[in-house]
Amino acid sequence: MAASPNPGEDVPDETLWLTADEKEAWTGLVSLVLLLPGRLETPLQHGAGLTLFEYLALSHISEAPERRLRMSELAYLANGSLSRLSNVVKRFEQRGWVERSPDPDDGRYTIAALTDAGYRVVVAAAPTHVRAVRRFVLDPLTAADQQALARIAAKLRVRPADLA
Repeated sequence: MAASPNPGEDVPDETLWLTADEKEAWTGLVSLVLLLPGRLETPLQHGAGLTLFEYLALSHISEAPERRLRMSELAYLANGSLSRLSNVVKRFEQRGWVERSPDPDDGRYTIAALTDAGYRVVVAAAPTHVRAVRRFVLDPLTAADQQALARIAAKLRVRPADLA
């Protein structure tokens, strides 16, 4: 029996435990989630002095129309909280890489805009990042594996409703 949220009340244990194949899939995913970011970040830190989060933030802004992106969208794309992103963007502003301004379409949002200096930083770091992505992700996979990975990622992606 499992513990009930109501003290003194027992509820049947209806946990559907993982099969061996499910456990293998789950532990594979966990190892990707936990180990791969470090493998992608190390070359960026050595080659460009950027963390993976910093690079992703700059990269996503650089790919946005007019190199401008709402902070909330950027936080989602870079996989970080708004407060973490705000701290990083503040450092970017101090370096002259990004400028923030209210969204002209909706003042409740803030826009991060990449400066020419910031664009040069991300362009210089991109080859290092692409080499690491190829080495640790794409090269070990066949074309069919890459397609399967893209399908799986699309199925597992969670996008907040306000960014849909």
